[in-house]
Amino acid sequence: MSVSPSESEAIHVTGQVSQNAADSTFAHVDDTHRAIPAIEFRDVVLAFDERVILNQLSFKVMKGETKIILGGSGGGKSTIIKLVLGLLKPDEGRILVDGEDITDYDEVQMMNVRKKIGMVFQEGALFDSLSVYDNVAYRLHEQGLPEEEVEPEVRRMLRFVNLEDAIDKMPAELSGGMRRRVGIARALIGDPKIVLFDEPTAGLDPPTARTICELAMKLRDLEDVSSIFVTHEMNNLDYLCSEYAVVNEQGQVVFEREGERLCLINSKVIMVKEGSIIFSGTDERLRKVEDPYITKFLRGH
Repeated sequence: MSVSPSESEAIHVTGQVSQNAADSTFAHVDDTHRAIPAIEFRDVVLAFDERVILNQLSFKVMKGETKIILGGSGGGKSTIIKLVLGLLKPDEGRILVDGEDITDYDEVQMMNVRKKIGMVFQEGALFDSLSVYDNVAYRLHEQGLPEEEVEPEVRRMLRFVNLEDAIDKMPAELSGGMRRRVGIARALIGDPKIVLFDEPTAGLDPPTARTICELAMKLRDLEDVSSIFVTHEMNNLDYLCSEYAVVNEQGQVVFEREGERLCLINSKVIMVKEGSIIFSGTDERLRKVEDPYITKFLRGH
């Protein structure tokens, strides 16, 4: 599956896209900066009254890595995202973003941290009274940037999600999938190197869900974005862990499948059950686990 050459212009990498983008996808990089996790949870505990939501949760999301968090509803998946954003505080443990301990940050300090992070909500969470343009431009308008700087940035983000033609539409005129893509464009304003996806394909038909996953793959493989992708849908796992995005000789973004001798190293899976991690590793290992809960989950509950 390919996209138009004009869409490839929207790839906002610093400098030129690598001649062989797959190199960056599969090679470990000897860089001390990259050794610092984009996100790290250290023995995080969170409880509401007597109910334990997260129990001694520890994991890392490395630079340029997608961490897919699987689990049933009520298992604590979305709570993880709220903790990263500082919307909740843990009862115990530490949370780090880019090596910075944010656990005890107040709201003013967290506002600076959130500037590094793009957030994609389950329903797109658009402002219904604002056009697509103003939704995507919202953060830049808040910062008081002049319109001559805002418009090219908004158009660039909408090209990335292949929706520049919808720039003047209102959210009510968009399909569910289009609303999600506008939400992704809004999340990418400011070129964040961390993007959080909270059930971004919930309720979407399979082709539209795949489109959302392709955008996540482009961010991972072409933009070196670190992300948490919360989901309970197995199709998302299949897409994100078995394919990668590259730019071909014609300048088009194409998606290729990992081969028998090629395994994605920048996509890992965590499965959460009742607030605890019961699996962490590659999708290949996940499929070989004999735990009854995991087996049932993989078969679609």
